[in-house]
Amino acid sequence: MNTIDKLAILADAAKYDASCASSGGKQRDSLGTGGVGSTGGMGICHSYTPDGRCVSLLKILLTNFCVYDCAYCVNRRSSNVPRARFSTDEVVRLTLDFYKRNYIEGLFLSSGIIRNADYTMEQLVEVARSLREDHAFGGYIHLKTIPEASPELLAAAGRHADRLSINVELPTENGLASLAPEKTTSSIRGAMGQLRWRIDESKEERAKTVQAPVFAPAGQSTQMIVGADGADDRSILDTSANLYGNYRLRRVYYSAFSPIPDASVALPLKAPPLVREHRLYQADWLMRFYGFEVDEIAPRAANAGMLDLDVDPKLAWALRNPERFPVDVNRAPKEMLLRVPGFGTKTVKRLLSSRRFARIRLDDLARLGVSLRKVLPFVQTLDHHPQGALDDPQRLRARLAPVPVQAGLF
Repeated sequence: MNTIDKLAILADAAKYDASCASSGGKQRDSLGTGGVGSTGGMGICHSYTPDGRCVSLLKILLTNFCVYDCAYCVNRRSSNVPRARFSTDEVVRLTLDFYKRNYIEGLFLSSGIIRNADYTMEQLVEVARSLREDHAFGGYIHLKTIPEASPELLAAAGRHADRLSINVELPTENGLASLAPEKTTSSIRGAMGQLRWRIDESKEERAKTVQAPVFAPAGQSTQMIVGADGADDRSILDTSANLYGNYRLRRVYYSAFSPIPDASVALPLKAPPLVREHRLYQADWLMRFYGFEVDEIAPRAANAGMLDLDVDPKLAWALRNPERFPVDVNRAPKEMLLRVPGFGTKTVKRLLSSRRFARIRLDDLARLGVSLRKVLPFVQTLDHHPQGALDDPQRLRARLAPVPVQAGLF
């Protein structure tokens, strides 16, 4: 099989892994070193970093052969799909060729498990090592790491990659045992723990001397499949909160389950609505940047631990807690301003700065680009005092919920 045919199979097989954003990478440029690549610049862009840069990554599997038989995976051992495998030299050559043509700015490399975890991890590390040491590649590298691999291989991966990721696969231990019995939560969490202390150790050493080696400067991330098992949204967010707190993950990605050919009877016949994945990302954002707890976002009393699909999680919380509103934008602390539907972190920062010099009016909110339709029932300004806006939360919910798109309107 030639390289192009392999690329068609292994690039398509990699599409199910969502955890490939390149945010947080070390600023690095090979100009003047005789090498190629950098973590800045522009290409054919498919991802966005938090600072607004578009980035593109060559996203492939080393191979889609796998000794595991995870029920939800299209590349499982028993799956009847075309198989292919790159050599490490082929991946290195593809990465360099694509970069020189300005198609990509980095590499996201994952793999099925061939032979065993250590053998596969050795191949992944060799790709990164060759790019860095043999070709002075300065672009972004994200390696998918294998939990069962030896600590020495995990350490080697972090020396060459910007980001490492270990997928927890499913949000609960029972779900993993049911659908991926060859994998264990303990091995996944153990590997995450190793990466955390190595990252922390590297930061401490770098604080002492800038000559100290870096280890996975963009941190570690993970991915959970949503809708393959019976886990509710609260369980998913509980797992995410635990991962952020205990392992300092940079990001948890959520991937809606997609039905696969010749699927196990243990899997659902239909994919969950994509809006569920979207709501989980919004809820994740609230936990990370807005000070919300899981109990506030997905209380068991409301919708049996499931997020409201019709309105975003912050608006849903506000409608469940009308007694907390209206919020006086001229007096309220930052923590409460962040809970106002329609206020983002940048808006709150600007409000806090502006009100030091003048009292905030409606026109000021409009100038900040705030959606007044969404905000007005929840705030009080110098010239706006909502009367009874939250007396009937259900009526307000119906008014603020987005209108569903109907077929035939285009």
